[in-house]
Amino acid sequence: MKATIPSILLAFLLSACSSGPDLKPIFNGENLEGWVANREEIWTVADGVLTATNDPDQKGDILFTTKNDYRSFILELDFKFGEGRIDSGVFLRDNKEQIQIGESGSLKRDMTALPYIPGKGYPIQVETAQTVLEKTDWNTLRIEVNGSSYTTWLNGTEIMTYESETIVPRGPIGLQLHPKREMSISFRNILATELPE
Repeated sequence: MKATIPSILLAFLLSACSSGPDLKPIFNGENLEGWVANREEIWTVADGVLTATNDPDQKGDILFTTKNDYRSFILELDFKFGEGRIDSGVFLRDNKEQIQIGESGSLKRDMTALPYIPGKGYPIQVETAQTVLEKTDWNTLRIEVNGSSYTTWLNGTEIMTYESETIVPRGPIGLQLHPKREMSISFRNILATELPE
């Protein structure tokens, strides 16, 4: 018994230290409450999963949180590739700074968990994500935005940190369905928390 109590205590302390900030759902798993889209018909919710499917016009869309004043925050979500050539991502505070999910239209290769910025392209290009990316199953993407710096993890593996000179100081979080693609992508367990500054 004496050996068991310290073991339990150690496990509890390790768990408490590794849990980090308390992430809370920002997607309720039932509908688009708390989010806004230009074209809601391409976003569907079933069994706790949010799926985006491009229509025949392939116009794409961005689903933004109605909360539009995120500053420093952690976002965590699960995603799963659907049909077609996947080009999606998570927008950070506006519709420009983005963490890519799937294939880059310009580079024609997967750039998941790396930043894309119009005018700069992909300022960091590493292959780390390709060693842990599950192309036929669910993946967990974690993004920590702290001021003008952001870091990504994919399935628990740290991918990169980038210091941006162009990111706006506050804004919403967005999920992208890229235009000019026949594709679908699913999301679930979308969690976030704001960080003190």
